[in-house]
Amino acid sequence: MAMSGSGLLLAAYLGVLFLLSIFGLHRLYLVSLYLRTRRAAPIEPPPPERWPMVTVQLPVFNEMYVVERLIDAVARLDYPSDRLEVQVLDDSTDATSESIWQQVALLRRSGLNITHLRRSNRSGFKAGALRAGMYQARGELLCIFDADFVPTPEFLQRTVPHFTDPTVGMVQVRWSHLNRDHSQLTRIQAMFLDAHFAIEHAARNRAGRFFNFNGTAGVWRRAAIEAAGGWEHDTLTEDLDLSYRAQLAGWRFVYLNELRAPSELPVSIAAFKSQQRRWTKGAVQTARKLLSAIWTAPHPWATKVEASFHFASNLAYVLLVALSLLVFPTMLVRAPHGNSELLLLALPILLFGTGSVGVFFVLAQHQIGRSVVGAVIQLPALMALGIGLALNNTIAVAEGLLRAPGEFVRTPKLTTATCGDVSYRSALGILPIIETLMTLYFAAATGLAVALQIWICLPVLLLFLSGYGWVAWMSLTELAARSMLRPMAYGSH
Repeated sequence: MAMSGSGLLLAAYLGVLFLLSIFGLHRLYLVSLYLRTRRAAPIEPPPPERWPMVTVQLPVFNEMYVVERLIDAVARLDYPSDRLEVQVLDDSTDATSESIWQQVALLRRSGLNITHLRRSNRSGFKAGALRAGMYQARGELLCIFDADFVPTPEFLQRTVPHFTDPTVGMVQVRWSHLNRDHSQLTRIQAMFLDAHFAIEHAARNRAGRFFNFNGTAGVWRRAAIEAAGGWEHDTLTEDLDLSYRAQLAGWRFVYLNELRAPSELPVSIAAFKSQQRRWTKGAVQTARKLLSAIWTAPHPWATKVEASFHFASNLAYVLLVALSLLVFPTMLVRAPHGNSELLLLALPILLFGTGSVGVFFVLAQHQIGRSVVGAVIQLPALMALGIGLALNNTIAVAEGLLRAPGEFVRTPKLTTATCGDVSYRSALGILPIIETLMTLYFAAATGLAVALQIWICLPVLLLFLSGYGWVAWMSLTELAARSMLRPMAYGSH
């Protein structure tokens, strides 16, 4: 007998929920792996007898508000001056280059071995700049910082000794956040990143699984980059791509959870969306490129499975969009069957959503020494932002799967004092309109649920409503603010 329309709807809903639950269980698995390996943190080795030559690379593109702060911080790194060189890899098209030139000239006169390298075009984007810089670099170790980072003086003293082990190819440290409390958006971003570093990276590294360089605040052995084939720009996440190629080639990575690299988070929703879209699309591109090589490589099955989950994690956003479209009509058609059946429909979302999210993110806050109570209070906002990002990141997944070409759209680097400059803002496109429509959809669904007294479903509907509504409101507010501000022109930017 053919399945009825309501039966098909219920089957689709349960199928999506089942797949989402797998991602929730994997999140709990990472928590378990972290707890089982918490005594296996890397031991800080003694200083080397002879400090190796280090080249610090600073890839820059139109970073006029933060680049001087970065270069000043790098100039204060505590490392033997005759074993250190600094490269400012400048692809800028605005007044940033003039500012860099002046600062570099001043630091050279003070004795710092620093060079200002400019390219005539952005071929290969960040990967191209790093590759070009490596051709001229003298260092056997390459340290990379993005423009919005402010490394502390002891950074190299704490990371370089790990390379006395000849099998170590890369050392990554945890990011901290200078503007964490700037807004609710930055607070939630910080929680996302804290869990990525403190739980995911730590668990994977300590258990011998693959993990990735995050594009900044890390040190590479030059030989590891060369053995892996060098920097490539056929994906938008050149850092993730190189990380897996290097580990497939046999290099070991080290993650230092106790050493922090201060940085600034995107302060606008447009910049945050742009960053998330690039990371998501790039991860899908890298999965397409490397998954088959991972599964045919002579590595343990646990490493291969974990790598697959790492790459597949962004598919959860596609499932969230599907769940968004299915949750209310499914509840509506099942309402005549009573509250017990409605409870069975709503309860899994709450359990797998709040349960795995709560354990994962609250534990991360506890492990880095922050308030558990504060983390619990922030959980609803964190889940709402995750839902609100689902449309943005689903588009990125589709582009990555469909092999859509992509430009490396850098995240605008702005301090909290300069975030009003609309010339350094990311484009929002038409997505806020779609997000607004989703908000109206869930507003209508919530109103209808109240009218029909389907009270059991309200927590789920309100969670989706707040998620899409919050992101849509932030996006539309930024669009309105831009329309009232005249952009500032800087060179040809």
